[in-house]
Amino acid sequence: MRVIAKSTLKKFWEQPAHADARGALQSWHDEALQAAWQTPQDIKNHYRHASLCGNNRVVFNVAGNKYRLVVEVQYQAGIVWVKFVGTHAQYDNIDVETVNEH
Repeated sequence: MRVIAKSTLKKFWEQPAHADARGALQSWHDEALQAAWQTPQDIKNHYRHASLCGNNRVVFNVAGNKYRLVVEVQYQAGIVWVKFVGTHAQYDNIDVETVNEH
């Protein structure tokens, strides 16, 4: 898959308060680049705790469920758009289906 945009992930883990997310986000990014997800079930098969939401959104638990990553997957185009990465508290204040922070 093509992941857009790694810079959003990097901006997040470069904040001192979120430095502990770096390894988990880099691993997720590397795995997503190697993936060939054709359906939401393909994601669930690899990430059983991922939440499938409307608008082709998927929520991943990151760093032992300390953070949340929201992406939009365009399966036919092979693109994963990073829409949000943040703490649980920040996640609680967004609408997963419409958030669009790059």
